[in-house]
Amino acid sequence: MTRQAMFFRIVVNSLIRRRSRMLVALLAVIIGATVFLGMGALYYDIPRQMGQEFRAYGANLILVSSGNDSTLRLEDAKRALALLPPDKLVGASPFRYGTMYHNRQGLTVAGADFAAVRKTSPYWQIQGEWPQKDDEVLIGTDIAEHARLHAGSFITLQIAPPGRRRITKELKISGIVRTGGAEDAFVLMPLSGMESLMGAPGTANVVEISLAATGEDIARFIETIRAEAPGVTPRLVKRIADSETTVLSRLQALVYLVTGIVLFLTMICVGTTMMTVVMERRGEIGLKKAIGAENRAIIAEFMGEGIILALGGWLLGIGTGYFFAQLISMSVFSREVTLPFFLVLLTLGASLAVTILASFIPVAMAADVEPALVLRGE
Repeated sequence: MTRQAMFFRIVVNSLIRRRSRMLVALLAVIIGATVFLGMGALYYDIPRQMGQEFRAYGANLILVSSGNDSTLRLEDAKRALALLPPDKLVGASPFRYGTMYHNRQGLTVAGADFAAVRKTSPYWQIQGEWPQKDDEVLIGTDIAEHARLHAGSFITLQIAPPGRRRITKELKISGIVRTGGAEDAFVLMPLSGMESLMGAPGTANVVEISLAATGEDIARFIETIRAEAPGVTPRLVKRIADSETTVLSRLQALVYLVTGIVLFLTMICVGTTMMTVVMERRGEIGLKKAIGAENRAIIAEFMGEGIILALGGWLLGIGTGYFFAQLISMSVFSREVTLPFFLVLLTLGASLAVTILASFIPVAMAADVEPALVLRGE
């Protein structure tokens, strides 16, 4: 039998003889590896998950005209959008605003691409249906309540296009929109219908953009657009971006805190167990030293036990950690979490580090055992 095989056999037999105590230490390592891997997966995936969650609250970037005119050419907006990473772009919806009259009362009318609005503003609540034709509109809840209109009825608007005679248009109300914002007092129609009534096709007042990106990434995108798309001015929607950054930083801090506490408790549990084992084996250690065993052999034996515990806890903790991460992610975000391979290796390093650090004091106690005193029963 080789020396390495003999060493491994001694270490394994030592663990088996004290399996009740070592199972406690192994369970502590499994819990530590589980929390480290699970929280690490959440930490790695939180920006993506939070980005998808916050996209339900609206756009986090807008494009407006760089000139004195409030009108933005859609061609310029398309060039700016081409500068954004396609995998980060959730949607971009242009809006064009105008004033029309109903019963001599001025109303703000917005032309929009409703297919894009569904991506950038999924929080809009529609009672009825989205407009399918140019002569169909959505009206805000404020207008519907004030004028006593409902989905399926008609609204008559007086329109004064620039440089043209005032016209009257009867439009079908396909649905009532509630957003909790300014749109509740708007009339919204397809952008193509707005262009046919007001002229000046291919223009908008603002383009709302929803990006699945962090605040730092969006700031970099803004600088890129400013440098390469001179006809467009990008502006950050601070209400959304700041909220996302604040929540993200607090969640990540919570992950650090929980993981640190669990690893510290794991280290205490492993260290206490190893210390108890050393106290129980003082006689064995003294006898080994008396027949010529060196301190490094005693240290290697206990460290070997700790490393086997770390490897066993890591192997079992991978499965439980992945399940733990999926459970938390599905409960909070209703989405699966991704588990990068480097995190598995990082968990191995953490398991080894915690176990080795926890074994330092017990191993030092084992190395300090005096054979003469122990064999005399002192």
